[in-house]
Amino acid sequence: MGPELFVPLGAFAMITTIVLSVLRYKERIRSADRESLSPGGGETPMRLERIEQAIEAMAIEVERISEGQRFVTKLLAERSNDAPALGTGMRDAR
Repeated sequence: MGPELFVPLGAFAMITTIVLSVLRYKERIRSADRESLSPGGGETPMRLERIEQAIEAMAIEVERISEGQRFVTKLLAERSNDAPALGTGMRDAR
């Protein structure tokens, strides 16, 4: 084996190393993308619980808003029922 054989073997080894490194890097990037798209096992239930709590809090606030709306509607209805009685009483006083 002469020195002229070392150059092609060295080039082959270097090219093989580079190709394998690129393939490993590509696979690492793919697995990182998959992990970023789907959160880890323990994180998903915690996120779902936080979402559930937020929805429950919003439901409570919406119920409070609707109670306030019913109260205001009731006041306005009572006011409109009382207004004609006041109006007719004032006409009689003239």
